[in-house]
Amino acid sequence: MKRIILTILLGAALASQARADGGMWLPSLISQRIKDMRSQGCRLSAEDIYSINQASLKDAVMLFGGGCTGEMISDEGLLITNHHCGYRYIQMHSSVEHDYLRDGFWAMNRSSELPNPGLSVMFLERMEDVTDKVLAGVTVSMTESQRDSVVKAASSSLAEAASREGKGFKAEVEPLYYGNIYYLFVYREYRDVRLVGAPASSIGKFGGDTDNWMWPRHTGDFSIFRIYADKDNNPAEYSEDNVPYVPKRSLRISRKGVSEGDFTFVYGFPGTTREYLHSAGVSYVAEMSDPVKIDLRTRRLSIMKKYMDQSQAVRIQYSSKSASVANSWKKWQGEVLGLEKNHVADSKKAFERDFASWAKGGRYDGVLERLETIYSKLNPLELARDIYLETANVIELTTFAYNAGVLAVKKDSAALVKLADAFYKDWVPAIDREVFSAMMTEYDRLMADEFKCPFYKEKMNEYGSAEKWGEAIFDGSVFADRAKLEAALAQGDGFKSDPAYLFATGFSSWYYKDIVPERKKLTLELDLAYRDYMKAQMDYRPKYPFFPDANLTLRVTYGKVAGYSPADGVTYKPVSTLKGVMEKDNPDIFDYNIPQVLRDVYASGDYARVPVCFLATNHTTGGNSGSPVMDAHGNLVGLNFDRVWEGTMSDLAYDPEICRNISLDIRYVLFILEKVAGADHLIAEMKFAD
Repeated sequence: MKRIILTILLGAALASQARADGGMWLPSLISQRIKDMRSQGCRLSAEDIYSINQASLKDAVMLFGGGCTGEMISDEGLLITNHHCGYRYIQMHSSVEHDYLRDGFWAMNRSSELPNPGLSVMFLERMEDVTDKVLAGVTVSMTESQRDSVVKAASSSLAEAASREGKGFKAEVEPLYYGNIYYLFVYREYRDVRLVGAPASSIGKFGGDTDNWMWPRHTGDFSIFRIYADKDNNPAEYSEDNVPYVPKRSLRISRKGVSEGDFTFVYGFPGTTREYLHSAGVSYVAEMSDPVKIDLRTRRLSIMKKYMDQSQAVRIQYSSKSASVANSWKKWQGEVLGLEKNHVADSKKAFERDFASWAKGGRYDGVLERLETIYSKLNPLELARDIYLETANVIELTTFAYNAGVLAVKKDSAALVKLADAFYKDWVPAIDREVFSAMMTEYDRLMADEFKCPFYKEKMNEYGSAEKWGEAIFDGSVFADRAKLEAALAQGDGFKSDPAYLFATGFSSWYYKDIVPERKKLTLELDLAYRDYMKAQMDYRPKYPFFPDANLTLRVTYGKVAGYSPADGVTYKPVSTLKGVMEKDNPDIFDYNIPQVLRDVYASGDYARVPVCFLATNHTTGGNSGSPVMDAHGNLVGLNFDRVWEGTMSDLAYDPEICRNISLDIRYVLFILEKVAGADHLIAEMKFAD
């Protein structure tokens, strides 16, 4: 029976019928899509894209830092990814004396390349359908808990066995289609990754939060690193004896560029999509979750910006933090706009009505009602969770107190010193105090009384306001002063009565006692219902080419270079140029104050039409940042780095009319390397297709 179900699912999911509305396809099954890709202009074979028998394009693509994508651009370990993917490491090496965020960084020789502890990249060795092996011990009489135990045990056994196949191997078994199919993903991880170069933030982050998610875009969003390995080309921890990694495959670079209508495809690690969500799930995102989170982050960002505008040192300290907060904040705004404008919840409801008529009296009758009932119980808990995570859980001092306390109890002094170094280096108490007052005031306003933390109620009764409570914590906590903390830790576990530590543990105890257990129970019920609903949708539309939702595993998506029209009378062309950079250039605004050298270069020649960014219809999401954008022959033409604001609802519903991915034109990378950075030695490493 399992084999019959699997065959039906795969047949439905991999149908060769053309799909005009996006899709994120498993590379190992790309042979099921290659006919459609070739009909749109692709000139590659399935084996060119993914092969375990010979080097293929997959071997040039990596998971970068656990949340982005990167690609090999030389046979000497050189990789390229987005500037915002490397931002944390650029910031880590920056100081007031050496402000690499402001000025950029370029290693002019190998000895100047900067190591990055904690940074790793992973190449996919292979992926394999292991559904039969994972479900071999499952029986129809099992409870869901028993089934889950069997699945986890089998998955763990398979992953452990695969991890022993080679040096640096890591393996994971991931559920696809809500647990109807399971795949084994085997990676090789490299941990010696060094910073080679990054443009100034006013190029790499040009436009900042104002331009983020917007078009036209003029951001030179790239950074360059190098992977090092041992003398046998195997993964190794950082060592001066390591040598540049020699990849199985690196990408050739096209200097021809792209034109409207050209075929493109993106190879990368998309993070999360929920294409097959029930209407109640869509409504929660659009009407409850996103609006609340947007409001809370607006307040935090305003506080950060006020202090960052007053001090270069604070700007450096909080650049990465602010960018992290702002990225999702702006994305959620576009997501709400798109979901409402495209009436996504209403479209889901219309589909569900038709589905219900088809399912009536059959094996799937009632699955929609199950989902609706679960959501009615789960959504209030989800909102309580969202409010907590965006208020009490974002206070830097109390979060540090909790984590430091955990390490102190474990007596892990080395880890505690490392944690403290990172915290105190980039912590501005004035910002954190003001965020505390604002967030705890909002917690009181937004959180339903039935869910409010008892510890919170107790302390608010004691102090009367969030401001006074904050003063007591920040003035009285040993965690606010490193010397006091070290003295307190030397005396034992006295820190457990510290007001910052009590704040963190008080909220944590409430969250894990009153929110997590019931949410976990309902989430398990929801997952089970979705497993049935996913199978049901596939049975209902047997010819529809379902793709598995993104889960940070390697995927291929393809489309064409195209502009779009987000509103009546508004039409965007698909290409931006250096002329647009100069039009936005403003020395009075940090994010638009380009380096003087770029102004000088522009004035010295006919560079107005140098391409900067382009749009295409590739279906991308978070995790695709840094992904290679390739042409019909598999040559690198750009780096994916964003989506248009009006199309950010593509995580839930892809609209081919307005959903566009934004990519950095590789020719702008070469222009910056040559004309601005003077890094011809890096260009000399690269291979060109034309």
